[in-house]
Amino acid sequence: MPVGLYISIPFCRTKCTYCNFASDVFSKAVFRRYLDRVCQDIEHSVANAEQMGGRLECVADTVYLGGGTPTVLEIEQLERLFVTISQNFEVSPAAEITVECAPGTLTPAVIATLQRCGVNRVSLGVQSFVDREAASVGRLHNREKVLNDITRLQAGGVTNINVDLIAGLPHQTAESWELSLQQTIASGVPHVSVYMLEVDEDSRLGRELIAGGTRYHAHFVPDEDLTADMYLRACERLDAAGVRQYEISNFAREGYMSRHNLKYWVRQPYLGFGVDAHSMLKGEQRFSAALRLPEIEAVRFSTADSLEEYMAGKGRSQTAVDRQGALEETFFLGLRLSSGVDLQRVAADFGESAVSDRSQVLADLVQTGLLEQKGEIIRLTSRGRLLSNEVFQRFLATDRMGTGALVRPG
Repeated sequence: MPVGLYISIPFCRTKCTYCNFASDVFSKAVFRRYLDRVCQDIEHSVANAEQMGGRLECVADTVYLGGGTPTVLEIEQLERLFVTISQNFEVSPAAEITVECAPGTLTPAVIATLQRCGVNRVSLGVQSFVDREAASVGRLHNREKVLNDITRLQAGGVTNINVDLIAGLPHQTAESWELSLQQTIASGVPHVSVYMLEVDEDSRLGRELIAGGTRYHAHFVPDEDLTADMYLRACERLDAAGVRQYEISNFAREGYMSRHNLKYWVRQPYLGFGVDAHSMLKGEQRFSAALRLPEIEAVRFSTADSLEEYMAGKGRSQTAVDRQGALEETFFLGLRLSSGVDLQRVAADFGESAVSDRSQVLADLVQTGLLEQKGEIIRLTSRGRLLSNEVFQRFLATDRMGTGALVRPG
């Protein structure tokens, strides 16, 4: 099966206050050394996959450069990445090739380079079309720059464009959120990602909110109820405009769903390179036999989540996914999708008991309005999407609870 490739570029022009990713501002002197290491890892893909116990087919049908901001790299560095990929993988002619971009970094030379490298999809980290809101969290663009970038990309033939929005930013109101939604729809982009602000210890804004402080405009962050209302409003407005929800945070016009991100949720193989990059490959059974382990259905592994540790050569962390783990993933990853989970397919793949053993859990979740069931299909309700983590926990065995998140979709 073809693999999806993810390349992490952890460099930014500025670190946004809400950001909890493994990215930051670094000197350009670091870029070359980092690219050396990433390209070396790409060249050793087969050996590294075997070492992790996974099966790798060196054919790729999606490529995704995320970050960070990949477009802060020099032209020559971007070209080097794509050349290295093409030298080590057979990239399908119809492959989806995505690059994440910060508005304002798309110079004519960068756009020309992306086109030359075969990029046919761009994801813009807009977050808000209201200048005050964007500036409050450290974004360096304004509404005019975003619209200019979209226009120039479309004129250059890159029409598959995603816009990221965040509900819950400082100074955001129901009225200002409506303005961002209106502008997003009016721009004509075929894909939109809508996230609710994450409040945790991994971002400066999150730490300030937890502490009850006022730095980073924390005291102007809307409450959880308003943030949830804004998310639900986005679902309504985008659907009415023909941008249909196909995953908890993702919306697309017909034919524009992110093929790369879908690999994460339907458990197709993907391979990550760079800082905090995650991978999932089908398990190599010789690996299971050698270690006298139960049959391994898949193997997940990830690189170090800090630039210093990655550059120092810290080894990958690894998690073997047995049949029970694969079943659990089928439920909690599949339920992220609006298409839901087909219980008949689950029974065919894992046995009738895989469904019958969970009949009470399913009944409880339907009763509480978190799931809906139509025939053999179960899916999250609108309320279930807001409380999705609670739903997913119900499908995890007790001894597996508390394990970390599997992957951050790019």
